[in-house]
Amino acid sequence: MKKVLLLLALFGVVSMSSAQLQLNGAGSTFDYPIFSKWFDTYHKMTGTEINYASIGSGGGIHQVTEGTVDFGASDAPLTPEQMSDFTKAQGTDIVHIPIIMGGVAITYNLPSVGQGIKLDGTTLADIYLGKVTKWNDPRIVKMNPDKNLPDKAILVAHRSEGSGTTFIFTSYLSKVSPDWAKQCGTSIAINWPVGIGAKGTEGVAGVIAQTEGAIGYIELAYAKQNNLPYCLMKNQAGKFVEVNFNTVSAAAAGAAAHMPKDLRAVITNSPGKNSYPICGFSWVVIPKDIKNREHAQALVKFLKWGVTKGQENATSLYYAPLPKSVQKLDLEKLNAITSNGKKL
Repeated sequence: MKKVLLLLALFGVVSMSSAQLQLNGAGSTFDYPIFSKWFDTYHKMTGTEINYASIGSGGGIHQVTEGTVDFGASDAPLTPEQMSDFTKAQGTDIVHIPIIMGGVAITYNLPSVGQGIKLDGTTLADIYLGKVTKWNDPRIVKMNPDKNLPDKAILVAHRSEGSGTTFIFTSYLSKVSPDWAKQCGTSIAINWPVGIGAKGTEGVAGVIAQTEGAIGYIELAYAKQNNLPYCLMKNQAGKFVEVNFNTVSAAAAGAAAHMPKDLRAVITNSPGKNSYPICGFSWVVIPKDIKNREHAQALVKFLKWGVTKGQENATSLYYAPLPKSVQKLDLEKLNAITSNGKKL
């Protein structure tokens, strides 16, 4: 293989530096399915190898702050405190690059019922608060007159570690349930009132798949991969909608037109009759000034490809592609990345 790469380099097909270069990232499990596709495709195109640890958004934020990875990935924007910690540790600001959009599916295990149970936000919040404990609770039955809901206990599953998916989920619950907002709030990690914690989206999906009566929140791609049914969620307009790239794109439409300068937009419970309410952007977070120039150039080159050409893979993997206006804002941010104070 080395001889092949050397010959390619001699003929100008690929540079030895890009052929041998490795970038390291860590964080979001939400992003892992599309990252796996991207990293494989990009490696074949350029020779640049990208290693990624799918450890949850909290872990990704920690590792990029410590400087042990080239980039972090998070489905939650960093808090002001986290950004301050990063600046103190790295001596530069952190930059948020929206990389993809996706929906969080509310999945469950009720073989006798099948796909498409309808839920609203306040009922979902009360399930996670431990106030609604049976699948045939009158509130759920009323929303599902066509379903034969069993007299079965609801087992709540949630993430056990810091997770951007948890941020999206709890952001939604906080917007639709004053009780949830007061008792639990919005965060990547909370003190869960009830339920069983599992590590990673894979862990939560496993709990649901193995436990009849279970309910949980996972990325749509994982629901599809595990053949798990998922709920139709009542949105702000009062319509029950399925999670898919069209309904996630509808939720993002308003946010894309009014993105904050730092690109840290949260789009849960967005208005619009076709908007799915539990969805969000996922971000790659990187230093504004990167010490290793070779890594800086390679990382920016990859991210420019990811936020443009890479978006073509989004819908086949159950994500929603970034709006063109957000892609443009991403490219502007990436063009401003420096290495030791100098332009790339």
